[in-house]
Formats: sequence, C-alpha cells, structure tokens
Amino acid sequence: MTTQMLKKQLFTGAIVSLLTFTVACNRPIQTPADTSASPQGATTEAPTQTADPAAKTVATVARVGETAPEFTGVDSNGKTHNLSDFRGKTVVLEWTNHECPFVRKHYESGNMQRLQQEKTGQGIVWLSVVSSAPGQQGSVDKTKANELTESRNASPTAVLLDPDGTIGRLYGARTTPHMYIIDPEGKLVYDGAIDSIPSSDPADIPKADNYVTMAIQDLKSGQPIRQATTQPYGCSVKYQ
Repeated sequence: MTTQMLKKQLFTGAIVSLLTFTVACNRPIQTPADTSASPQGATTEAPTQTADPAAKTVATVARVGETAPEFTGVDSNGKTHNLSDFRGKTVVLEWTNHECPFVRKHYESGNMQRLQQEKTGQGIVWLSVVSSAPGQQGSVDKTKANELTESRNASPTAVLLDPDGTIGRLYGARTTPHMYIIDPEGKLVYDGAIDSIPSSDPADIPKADNYVTMAIQDLKSGQPIRQATTQPYGCSVKYQ
C-alpha cells in the first residue's frame, strides 16, 4: 500500500468516527423522570405499601399549635356542619365506636356523658365523630346514631357521620376514643387520650387524670396546656 493510499484511508476513518460521535452526542437521553419511551403501563417507581389505613387517602395535617384543619360533616339529623361555623368557641372532637370496650368504659359508667353535659353547659361545642366504615365495627346510620344518643343520655352538640373516614384521616384519629380540642381562635391545642389510665376498666376512671378537663381548664385560665399531646388508647378506628 502506498503512502498516499494509507493517508486517504486514515482520513476517511477519522471522518466516519467524527460523524458517529456527533450523532451520539445529540441523541436524547432518557432519565428516570422521562417515561415517554417506556412500555405502556410501565413505571420507574416500585409500588409502596402501608399498614396504616389512615394514611391511604389523606396525609395527616392536624398539628397541635397550628390551625385546626377545616372540615365539613353531616350529623345524624342530616344537618351540615363546618368547623369554621364554630369560630369563637372551644370545640371538642371525640372519635367514638359504641362497640369498642374502651368507649363502653366511658359511656356505661356515665363518664363521657358527664363530660359532654359539663362542657356543652359551658358553651363548648362537642362533636362526636363516627369514622367506622360500613360493615365495620361501630358503623352506624342516622337512626342508630340517634338511638344511641338517646339510650345513653349522651349530650354532644352533634354526632358527625364520617363513613368514608375523610375527617378521621384529616386529623389522624387512631383510636376510639381519641380526643381533640380546638380553641376559639381555631388552633388545635390538644390531641390524645381522654385520660391517663389506658384500660377498659371503669374502676380506673376516678383514679385517672382527665386530660380533656385539664386542657380546658388551662385554656380558660390562659395558661399553657400542661399535656398538649398524649398517647391515645382504645380500639383502632375502623377505616375502609
């Protein structure tokens, strides 16, 4: 092979290599976020699982010390209530399930009714909330809810029916009972148990510190809430 032919061959090879490099550099690169070229239905993320039914639909946004999340609920008489309707008043939220032994402890002893009567008599709004899904323990319709209120001599301002769990998940309600207190300015000031002894024995009620009463006393006196957050106890809320 002559020197001239060798030079020509090397020059041609260099041109081909340069063109190949240029094409490669200008080809779009697919990142994990770019799934336009993926097979139909493919995903770049592995599916996640959760064991907490309260986390499946709505992330918890209720936080003590912050504005309580707004909600709309329909009560056992068909009346619609918005949390904002009660601005200027203290509001107690009580998650309930009439079949739960821990709830029965406080109702069969009359403890919950005494609290309801005492607090509503002071102008406090008391909303009992039923977040049990249809077919689950504690699920009630309007008629059953009113029968329970009458037969137990309960005195809530209203019983809100939350069968799809929207309000429960919004507040992160985990147990029955689970108690929340909202101050007149609309701030969540208490989240937790009804009292300090996590049992289903009515004999423990007189020995326990009632966190709801304590928090309302502190709120009325203008003092910081002594126990603003406690561990709720009881049956798990029966979400869908």
